[in-house]
Amino acid sequence: MQYLLFSHLFFIAKRISFNKKNKKQIFYPAIRIAIISITLSLTIMIISVAIVTGFKNEVQNKIIGFGSHLQITNSDNNIFYESSPITINTILLKKLKHVPNISHIQSFATKPAIIKTKDSFQGVILKGIDKDFDWFFFKKNLIKGNLLISHSNFSNTSNVILSKNITDKLHLKLNDTFKCYFIQNPIRIRNFRITGIYQTNFEDFDKLFILINITQIRNLNNWDKDMISGFEILVKNYDHLNQTMKKISYILSNQTDRLKNNYYVRSIKQLNPIIFAWLDILNINVIVILILMLFVAIFSMIAGLLIIILKYANMIGLLKALGETNRGIRKIFLYVSIFLIGKGLLWGNIIALSICFIQKCTGILKLNPKTYYLSIVPIHLSIVHFFLINIGTFIISLLILIIPSNLVGKILPAKTIRFE
Repeated sequence: MQYLLFSHLFFIAKRISFNKKNKKQIFYPAIRIAIISITLSLTIMIISVAIVTGFKNEVQNKIIGFGSHLQITNSDNNIFYESSPITINTILLKKLKHVPNISHIQSFATKPAIIKTKDSFQGVILKGIDKDFDWFFFKKNLIKGNLLISHSNFSNTSNVILSKNITDKLHLKLNDTFKCYFIQNPIRIRNFRITGIYQTNFEDFDKLFILINITQIRNLNNWDKDMISGFEILVKNYDHLNQTMKKISYILSNQTDRLKNNYYVRSIKQLNPIIFAWLDILNINVIVILILMLFVAIFSMIAGLLIIILKYANMIGLLKALGETNRGIRKIFLYVSIFLIGKGLLWGNIIALSICFIQKCTGILKLNPKTYYLSIVPIHLSIVHFFLINIGTFIISLLILIIPSNLVGKILPAKTIRFE
């Protein structure tokens, strides 16, 4: 019996929604506007989330490329990039490598310097790296020359990799040599040769970092062969970064190196709090866009449903005269709403996914890298976000439309049938 009841209500709703004669009716433009509103709202919501998520991921990956997810350094460090050393503890490294979320550990050392040429000068940070360095990020962003991966490049401690930002400012090019001045007692000067040029468009870091063999920094600081500024740690799952940091902190809590130095671990968020706070603000912008677009879609659907109810007032009166309940008639118009929302969602998904796919493949939409740190509009749409937007839009719209469907109870059979 319930199936039969559902069947005839669904049949009526289907006839209302897909009747070709409706296209000639005066109310049809209002229905079309409601569907278009849902389509555009969903399209904007999906594209907004895809762009902001892609932008955050790209900027975040660039920061991590320069500094990794976690850093272990000397707890006494208090000078900008002029770090106190720690020593390599092989037993400690073995313990850290057994932490589940850790994918790679590499040693590093940093030292500030000034590059002086005939025409100009530039303050930079030399980042000393060893053979355990992960080159994935710089491989992707190298525009000229070679990395220090090969044995000949790495064994020659005068070879360096720097950014296009620095070479443009100092009028340098590939294979040029330059002098670096180190402000210490006594002041030291070293000659370096450019073997590679990278460009990430992240000016805050591009204008600073030069990659060099860690041996140079050890020699400049008179460090032993096992001394470094610290360890950089890459994790497998960024979402579990805080839990991994807590596990590492626990392991390091009672550990010291051979010089009795204490270890200090910090995440990339703690090392760059301003940038990550700015990225978090972007989430607020997305939420505002989602709310506004959802409001537009719901408002249009309410208007469209009210128009349909008023258009079929005579039919409602007739159904009531035949014994149909207000609840059953409300179901008819809720089924109509489902059909209309479904149409809007279908076209919204098609348009949004098409735009995302085209941008992902062609990069046709460009950005100013000096302002946005990226040269093209990034796209990243996760399956979770996609389904949440669709399901959330559908459920919220349908729940809100229960309110205008109550207008059915105000329609009296005697009055509507009289003016048939």
